[in-house]
Parts: sequence; C-alpha cells; structure tokens
Amino acid sequence: MTRTVGDSDSIRRENRGLLLAALRAAGPQSRTALATRTGLSHASVTAIMQDLLAQGLVEEMSAAARSDTKVRGRPAILVGFQRSAAYVALFEIDVNRARLSLVDYTGILVDRIESEVSPTTFQLTRPDVFFAEKLELLRERTPTASAALRRVAISVQGILDRDGGGLKWSPISGLAGTPFAARLQDETGLPVSLHKRGRLLAEGTRWLDPDLLNASVATVFIGSTVAMGLSLHGQIMGRGEDGATEFGHMNHIPNGALCRCGMRGCIEAYAADYGVLRTAYSVPETAPPAPAVPAQQYESLIQRAERGERAVTHGFNLAGRAIGYGLARMLAMFDPSHILIVGPGARALGLMRPEIEGALDASLVCKINGMPRIIPHADEREPIFRGLMMKTLNDIDQNAFAGLAAADRALDQPGMT
Repeated sequence: MTRTVGDSDSIRRENRGLLLAALRAAGPQSRTALATRTGLSHASVTAIMQDLLAQGLVEEMSAAARSDTKVRGRPAILVGFQRSAAYVALFEIDVNRARLSLVDYTGILVDRIESEVSPTTFQLTRPDVFFAEKLELLRERTPTASAALRRVAISVQGILDRDGGGLKWSPISGLAGTPFAARLQDETGLPVSLHKRGRLLAEGTRWLDPDLLNASVATVFIGSTVAMGLSLHGQIMGRGEDGATEFGHMNHIPNGALCRCGMRGCIEAYAADYGVLRTAYSVPETAPPAPAVPAQQYESLIQRAERGERAVTHGFNLAGRAIGYGLARMLAMFDPSHILIVGPGARALGLMRPEIEGALDASLVCKINGMPRIIPHADEREPIFRGLMMKTLNDIDQNAFAGLAAADRALDQPGMT
C-alpha cells in the first residue's frame, strides 16, 4: 500500500512529539540518548533536531558546560529547549490566596506574584477581570516574554462546567457561575484552560519524585479543603478534568457535619481546617463553616493538639477517622502502593495517623495486601504548581509545536495550534 501524504505528516508529527516528550521528561540530552529513549533511528533524530533548531524551539549546549565534573575527550553536544521559545502563565487559586507565575519553555520560573483572596475578592472584582489584570502585570514586569506567551492555565477548586469555561460550584466565594475562563480567552486571545486541583496533585507528584513516576499513588490534599488525585501505574485517573475525584465530598456520616458545599456529612466537613476548628471550639456541626481559616490559626491548632489539649486532639482524631474511612472505601476499588498527604494537613499527619491507619487496618484489602505507605509532603503548592506547569508545557509541545511543518523556519503565531 502506498503511504499517503497524510500518513507521512502523521508519522512526522508523532516522531516530533516523541522527541519533545523525551526532552520534557529528562531534560537536555545527546542525539544518541534521544534515539535510545524514543526508539527512533539516529538519522531521524538528527533530521528532526535540525528542524527544531531552525524553528528556535531547541538549542545545542556542551555537556561539559552543564557538569561540575571534567570529562575526558571531546564533550558531548546536548540538545535542550530554548528558554525564550514560549512562555506560559500559571494561576493557582484557592480560598485564601492567588499565586500567579510566569514560566519559560524550559520550565524555569521567571516571575511570580502572590496576593490574598478573601470572601469578597471575586464579589468586588469579576474573576476574568481579576485574572486579566494580574496577567497584564506579569507582562509589564517581563515585556520580553509578552510576544511569546502561549497559554494561560488556572488551577481551581470545585466542579467544572462541561465546556471547561467556568465552574458550576467552588468553595472560593464568587468564583462559580460565570464563564470566566472563556471570557479571559476572548479578552486575551490566548488559550485558557481550567484544571482541577486533584488531578494536578496526581500529575505533580509523578514529576516531583522519579520513584513514583510509574507507581500507583493516591495524593490527598488536607487544608482549606480535602482533595485527591489518583495515579495508577503512572496513568492519571479520569480522561478529562471532570474525571478528577471528589474525595472530600464523599459522604462520611449521613446527615453529619455541615460542609462548605452545602451538604452534610462530607469527609471535608470533618477533615478540612474549618472542620477541625469547629470541633476544637465545640461549635455545633450544623453551624456554617468558617469562610477561611488563616494558616497561622491552623498551625496553632496543631501545636495545641501536640501539647495534649483534649478538644483540639479530638478534632484531629475525627479528621483522621474521616480520611481513613474514605481511603478504605477507595482501596476497595483501587489499590495504590503509596498515599501521599500534602498541604497544611501534612504537618498534622502524626496527630491523624492512628485513626487513618486504624480505619485502613479494618479494611479487607489492607488485611490481604498490607498497608500502603503513607508519606507526608508539607508544601502542597509544589505538586500543584509542577502538575500545572508540566500539563501546560506538554500541551504546547504536542498541540502547538509537534505539528509544525518541516519547511517552517519561524514559530507560528501565539495562540494558534
């Protein structure tokens, strides 16, 4: 059968995508190493690299320049991403803060802005206006990056609209109910994507720890909310952003404590910072949750529990029990080898661990397969940021640059795929 032009284009795009993915996963490499990693012939790698070099997507560098050790003989020539080929704006939003980062094509942080988020932030300023103003500030601070800005990606808490243009529900006051991502895309002319925190936790965990890259891991965020991301043998669960789990809103006790979502008895209503706060001060379970709990107040609760204050200790016991039974239900369907606890709640894992392990130990799966390894990681922002960054840069690799024609010697226009 004669191969058509379309077949050749598909193969060329696939091969370019393989090389870009290999560089994204392992950083600058020699052409020989890339051929070994991808399974492509050395001639194919050389030809594709010539195109990528001409298009300004990659650059050559000496291996000696990237190593503190001296090597004998002629130093190898490595190929790596060109920093200025593209930039992405990454926004992380939760009930307490907004963190806005500008990252270059190699994944190096160029600039970052942080600001507080209060219950009135998105009531006083429309979400798309808020994001547009922050984006313009990033562009003003790094004008050389403005022309090569390719994507805006936003990490959010809540349930996405089916079209991904906004949120149906969010614990962040004033954020849900408007197509702010779609509006921001129209205003800026840049592709804008929304990503759920749970999926980013799972994605970021894989990239942060090479030992977990292909493992089965449940990453649980405990803090202002409770969220989970699942990675099974290196594959993130759920094919779309709507596939992320709603672990925090799994029912723990029917008609139990009031959750921020408006339902009663959710895991989050007991395990999130506001749940522990409510228990510590003997506030009725039906009382509306605190809109936000300052980080220093949650840390104070941890310290009081560590000193043995009974009411606060009871709050963390209930939190651990809710997390433990939720994990036990999850283990009946999926069997991760590792459970990674991230966020402010990781500091309190020692207080919650007995109840978590007690609930897991009572499950059939753990009795048969043994207890999964439970690991704390105190700063949830790094897994979320890393997951958001890698998803966005991979999107540019595969959907903007892998398909560039070999004859093109200049980058396509920003925003086009």
